[in-house]
Amino acid sequence: MDPIQTENRIQMLRDAAPLLTEWFARKGRPLPWRGTKDPYRILVSETMLQQTRIETVLRYFDRFTARFPDLKSLAESDEEEVLKLWEGLGYYSRARNLKKAAERCVVEYGGRLPQTAAELKKLPGVGEYTAGAVASLAFGEAVPAVDGNVLRILARFFADERDVTEPAVKKEAAALLKEVLSGLPGPGLFNEALMELGEVCCVPNGRPFCRGCPWKEACLAVRRGLEEDLPLRGAPKPRRIEKKTVLLLGCGGKTALEKRPEKGLLAGLYGFPLLDGWLERADIRAFLESYGAGRAPIREAGEAVHIFTHVEWHMKAFRIETETPLPGYRYAAREDLKDRFALPSAFKYFAEAAFAAEKN
Repeated sequence: MDPIQTENRIQMLRDAAPLLTEWFARKGRPLPWRGTKDPYRILVSETMLQQTRIETVLRYFDRFTARFPDLKSLAESDEEEVLKLWEGLGYYSRARNLKKAAERCVVEYGGRLPQTAAELKKLPGVGEYTAGAVASLAFGEAVPAVDGNVLRILARFFADERDVTEPAVKKEAAALLKEVLSGLPGPGLFNEALMELGEVCCVPNGRPFCRGCPWKEACLAVRRGLEEDLPLRGAPKPRRIEKKTVLLLGCGGKTALEKRPEKGLLAGLYGFPLLDGWLERADIRAFLESYGAGRAPIREAGEAVHIFTHVEWHMKAFRIETETPLPGYRYAAREDLKDRFALPSAFKYFAEAAFAAEKN
């Protein structure tokens, strides 16, 4: 971008900063992770908020931090308990990385989080945005926290018609904000106010609530009538459809679980046995015969579609009751799924059918 235009944008943001922080002081919502400088609580909240709405995180944050109030308690925890407390939030790798980050901090940083974004980014699961959020909110470092909310706000504020998914646009936004933050007394306050603005006023997918926006007078998109047209994004890639067969293997009032591979979707989590493709009964019969259970009855147990970010699972389930447990699986009672194992949402469609034999 032209240096003069860059300098103009920096000045526009500097002029608008007091309006934003004053608005936030009056209108900011009293969320449980706000009003604290505790870097651990900020890290937990920012990790939970990745790709998850605030309304959802509100149901998890207090419970999680009550059970694991600090890095030490999380580092010493059992992973299955961590995942169970995370159940329903999705993207379980976030929970695993959070625990790994706690373990690293206990070993390498004396049980504390590092205080700079550069050091924070060395922790498992901590990327540019989370590092910037924690470093600025907890430690006052003048670093930006640029995510989709911030890119959307800036695109509208500057009436910028470039594709916000382009790496160059994000890099430029980070550089602009870093310049602005370096001259502010409270960089964390400004970053948090931007987050709030993107949540309650400069919202995605349609008409923003410009009437309540502290920047409505300065916003170039509003002046030019472009607020509903921006930001611009490249066409999303269509999700890949994968057909899956779910096997609900029951025995003695329990159902079989398998631990998924350590890489890929739902990595390392327990779920019902899952096979690629929509298998015919003959294929399932052959699978059972390999375990010496070829005579077990096979019953249809429903269909479901589960949508991930880039993939859709189109699933068909079959309920199979065997006389003895099949080797290689971990069998769980209904209470275990409720209290112990974190069953991913993709499998919850079939949780009731998995114990259908109990009613027979």
